[in-house]
Amino acid sequence: MSTKKYIQVAAAVIECEGRYLITKREPNSHLGGYWEFPGGKREPGESLEECLRRELLEELGVEITHPQPFVVVKHEYTEKAVELHFFFSSLLSGDLQPLGCADFHWVHPDEFSCYQFPPADEPVMAKLQEQNQRK
Repeated sequence: MSTKKYIQVAAAVIECEGRYLITKREPNSHLGGYWEFPGGKREPGESLEECLRRELLEELGVEITHPQPFVVVKHEYTEKAVELHFFFSSLLSGDLQPLGCADFHWVHPDEFSCYQFPPADEPVMAKLQEQNQRK
């Protein structure tokens, strides 16, 4: 990674009946209006799993099952470098609400192309689409 601001992010890959939960970024945020897998920045002293649980509660008002590592993606944007840790998880409790995001949808992997995602999410979407095609 370069000398840019470095950020670690935890993101949840939550599947239900063949569809994945995605959230829309607030318009005034970095990459505002883009869709992504829910999650956010890791705070100092926080594990990635703790970060993911906190972010899902803050963004969507839900608790999740124990996160299982899926894939790590490193990506450099013009202004910062990110290391995204994607985890498989499931909803445990709570009612989905867009508390810290603009919206959320459940989408089938074949529908990913209908939504604008950040470039860093592309490897994850490709893996999920590949897994879906094998079913």
